[in-house]
Amino acid sequence: MAVKLRLQRHGSKKRPFYRIVAADSRSPRDGRYLEIVGTYDPTKDPVAVKIDEEKANKWLSVGAQPTDTVKNLFTRANITSKKENK
Repeated sequence: MAVKLRLQRHGSKKRPFYRIVAADSRSPRDGRYLEIVGTYDPTKDPVAVKIDEEKANKWLSVGAQPTDTVKNLFTRANITSKKENK
């Protein structure tokens, strides 16, 4: 099973709110997930990003691949995988 760290969209029309989740790559965007890792709210000023660093590092250490957007959010929060640090 290939696990991805990706965004799951919530909120109403034109008012997006995202959860950062660990999900099977075959499941739909807003479908089944394994664990919630954090949240991202682009409507706030400044943008609100909350990430549970322990959960994020756990999933990165077992081989979960973050999407490009999640990778950028992790970079903002100074979360990197152990492989990148070597």
